[in-house]
Amino acid sequence: MNIQQVQYVLAVAEFRHFETAAEKCFVTQSTLSTMISRFEDEIGIKIFDRRKKPVEISYEGAQLIEQLKVINTELSKFKELTHEIKGEIKGELSIAVIPTIAPFLLPLFIQQFADRFPDLHIEVREQTTAEIIRSLKSRELDIGILSTPLNEKEIEEVKLYDEPFMFYDAGNELSSNSQADQLDMDKLCLLEEGHCMRTQVINLCEMHKLNLHHKLNFDYKAGSIDGLLRFVRANGASTLIPYLATLDFDEKERTHLSEFIEQIPFRSVGLVVHRHFVKKAILKELEADILKSISKVLPQNELKGDMLMPV
Repeated sequence: MNIQQVQYVLAVAEFRHFETAAEKCFVTQSTLSTMISRFEDEIGIKIFDRRKKPVEISYEGAQLIEQLKVINTELSKFKELTHEIKGEIKGELSIAVIPTIAPFLLPLFIQQFADRFPDLHIEVREQTTAEIIRSLKSRELDIGILSTPLNEKEIEEVKLYDEPFMFYDAGNELSSNSQADQLDMDKLCLLEEGHCMRTQVINLCEMHKLNLHHKLNFDYKAGSIDGLLRFVRANGASTLIPYLATLDFDEKERTHLSEFIEQIPFRSVGLVVHRHFVKKAILKELEADILKSISKVLPQNELKGDMLMPV
């Protein structure tokens, strides 16, 4: 058995088609088919039924493929470790960011980070917190950026920054600051279930015994901050949004925006990786770039001591 055979078997298992698998592996179909046949002869088990279209995996083959996936993951880790030992930043890096952070944080640093490491191929996608945790545990993902803490045994966390929430009321002009226990929740709109920011806002309201039964005669749950703001503006409603989401607000919109002066509600944002993650150098570089970019826009020096209220 060799590394190429492992990769060829996994490619056919994924695409269920020898020609497509060969194209993805950049070899001819005859080469791929021959290598897999030799592998099957060596172990004495037929993995694929070539007579079926699409190709079918045998019962025994399915068990072997699961183990080959583990082997392939370990081989990838070994390759990354050699880069780490040699001080090289190259190869593949997958990053997932939750939707309430991605549109506002990524533009601040991702292009500069990519430019610094031209030999590193970076894949960035949006995922929910639950999806990121699952992907990290299955080793399908390298790094997540989300609200912390998670308190997951298999996952290590690197805190980046604390981001305050702000109160936005499209129907009224506001003073420059607010107190959490004095908010008007009559027309408060939130993100839909499954977003950690929705949970954070609900926690804030429960802390101060604020009533979430609003005067709107329908319940709107947005799927994104952009969708939430569009609805709030159209209906003169209100919401709580993270600080970075307000950076593009114009002067007129800012008259409907209010900061908190006491017990500032905030969320902690951090990097998360599997506890066996080996690309430590990349992680440190990514952390440094994010902190450098965020320090230019986030009022971190205002978030001190008793003023903070994690939600």
